[in-house]
Amino acid sequence: MSDILEGLNDRQFEAASHVNGPLLIIAGAGSGKTNVVTRRIAYLIKEKGVDPYNIMAITFTNKAAGEMRERVDRYVGMGSEGVWVATFHSSCVRILRRHIDQIGYDNHFTIYDTDDSKSVMKAVMKKLQIDPKQIKEATILREISNAKNELLGPDDYEEQHRMDFGKRQIVRAYLEYQDTLRKSNALDFDDLIRMTVYLFKACPEVLENYRDRFEYICVDEYQDTNTAQFELVKLLAGTRKNICVVGDDDQSIYKFRGANIMNILNFENVFKGAKVVKLEQNYRSTQNILNAANAVIAHNRGRKTKRLWTERESDIPVYFNHYDSSREEADSVALDIARLHAKGHAEYNDCAILYRTNAQSREFEESFVRENIPYYIVGGINFYARKEIKDILAYLKTVDNASDDLAVRRIINVPKRSIGATTVQKVSEYAEMRMISFFEACKRAKEIEGLGKTAAKLVTFAQMIEGYREDVKTLGISAMAIKLLDETGYVDEIKDADEDDAQERIENIEELMNRITAYEEQEPEGTLSGFLEEVALVSDVDNADQRIPRVYMMTVHSAKGLEFGRVYLCGMEEGVFPSNMSINSGHPEDIEEERRLAYVAITRAKDVLKISAARSRRSWGETQYNAVSRFIKEIPEEYLSGDLKRIARESFEYEERPAGRKSFNEEVPFGRGDDDGFFGNFVKARKEKKEAPKEIPVLTKGAELVAGSPDYVVGDRVEHVKYGCGTVTEMEKGPKDYKVTVMFDEAGQKIMYAAFAKLKKL
Repeated sequence: MSDILEGLNDRQFEAASHVNGPLLIIAGAGSGKTNVVTRRIAYLIKEKGVDPYNIMAITFTNKAAGEMRERVDRYVGMGSEGVWVATFHSSCVRILRRHIDQIGYDNHFTIYDTDDSKSVMKAVMKKLQIDPKQIKEATILREISNAKNELLGPDDYEEQHRMDFGKRQIVRAYLEYQDTLRKSNALDFDDLIRMTVYLFKACPEVLENYRDRFEYICVDEYQDTNTAQFELVKLLAGTRKNICVVGDDDQSIYKFRGANIMNILNFENVFKGAKVVKLEQNYRSTQNILNAANAVIAHNRGRKTKRLWTERESDIPVYFNHYDSSREEADSVALDIARLHAKGHAEYNDCAILYRTNAQSREFEESFVRENIPYYIVGGINFYARKEIKDILAYLKTVDNASDDLAVRRIINVPKRSIGATTVQKVSEYAEMRMISFFEACKRAKEIEGLGKTAAKLVTFAQMIEGYREDVKTLGISAMAIKLLDETGYVDEIKDADEDDAQERIENIEELMNRITAYEEQEPEGTLSGFLEEVALVSDVDNADQRIPRVYMMTVHSAKGLEFGRVYLCGMEEGVFPSNMSINSGHPEDIEEERRLAYVAITRAKDVLKISAARSRRSWGETQYNAVSRFIKEIPEEYLSGDLKRIARESFEYEERPAGRKSFNEEVPFGRGDDDGFFGNFVKARKEKKEAPKEIPVLTKGAELVAGSPDYVVGDRVEHVKYGCGTVTEMEKGPKDYKVTVMFDEAGQKIMYAAFAKLKKL
């Protein structure tokens, strides 16, 4: 056995030692996939004599790329820097920087982030007189993103929807949006991959150059690839097909971003003769946690069969607690963490709060502030999205690429130069008529009628930018940036404004200067374009330093790829997780994606997993009553401890919690003391994998009919065309109709009028 592969288990060794031909590694959560991939790269170099220059490894995040790079360096040493390790987007930027001029762009293109794209779309909609009340800007951008992920440019999209009147406005917006980007010599994130594929197809010699270089290709997180990424990888693999993809279909959770789970499920069909290796031994979680995860994901049909196992035995169960309200849920979690930390049983940075949507963070924030617990919200305001940072970056983008109209217009009057909206409009019209950039029009401002004295200010602005362009060549990025801040008076304007957050904004600018300096130290030959590229491709997860002592709060989507000693999975209710949108979509695959999301959430926990739900929570200003999530009900009771008896009462009113039960940590064992009666039978039925008893006791008004009421009474089982089956818990006679309260099995509590509800008695 090679020393490089020493210590791997049998399946890991099988995958790492595979050399030629397509390879699919199905890597379950916590199965050591990064270790396997890096060992395989080292094996190819050290044992098989493959030149590092001929190996490409693609990841999805900068953090993952950094970890892979460090491990490859550790195993290989000298020469390992030749391995191409980068994200999809970074890889495409590197390729486009060298060759995009062959398809009509300038190599100094700008990368537009999400906020930039929104700004462009707002301008596009205004120009085309598209009413945002009829179709939202976000809807158009989402449709454009989906089109680009499917490799449909604006002309292709127009052709595909030529007869679709409902898409007419989107077609117009897409054409104008892309034309605006083109004039600004800018690409959005989706363009980076789409244009690389276009480049390869339009310039076969460029593709052949990269095929010759990349003899061995490895793609991580393959389950998250979209059509454009799949086509890119397929093109690079060519006829050699020495491609290794690593992923887990059970962790495919980015359909809303265009991810296509069929890329991994159909890999063997696309790459004939592919070797398939399953990594099922988990090195992260305890067996109880894995049992819960396995039980939930087994209910999905569209997956490759696998079952995670570990040698990490533990007698700590997975806890489930059901609270009366979301407020109580948040308070209890905060108190639990505070108590554990005070006793030295847990560090703050070992704890994570996971939820389905960002909106759920508010109550936890309030509870943590009251308990004086430090926390960090992954997915909050990104550092690079703050106004002062966006302003400075717009200056740097203008220095780097004056064709970027969006950046130039952002800073034309920042700090204030008495250049108003009317002037900007006149300059824009002049630029459009002559098909030149906004910046070029500023240089010619004295030719524009009606500007008066403002023309001189525009010319001065343009000369200032051109001066900084020379400074960056002689002084470097950081020195030029400091000079820019000093001469423009940007920081002074913040000070003069004397606002409450002035000091914080100045500190943010200082941090940006630190970031520029660090870039120059790490990249002695680095350029302003290179720095802006790096900034554009940073994600919020990359900034989440888990070494800092604070509790982490995030959506499950943001938690992908992370792990924590103690995980609190909150808000596990029907309509929340899974979401109402998924429940009501009518597409079974939407629920399957939600179930994969639950699987990802469960497998983030290493030692302790505490799941909770709330009987009530506020949504859109109203109190909602939701049933416990189906995903909790899919976990066999022997793997759980806590308030499970409440699950049995989902179809009718709840009793109060047992006396003395105050905190999240006082777990109540499932089923003990309930050997007889309805709840005892429910437990036995679950153990025997049978349905619970059909008889539902009446816990409210009794079964008498109200005069003139429908044919059902309180306690009856009914069926609704949308919400399914449930139990009538209350009926109230109104002046014209009966108000009926029903606790539905899946949709939770709903209050409706009998005439409209059309409930059918079962």
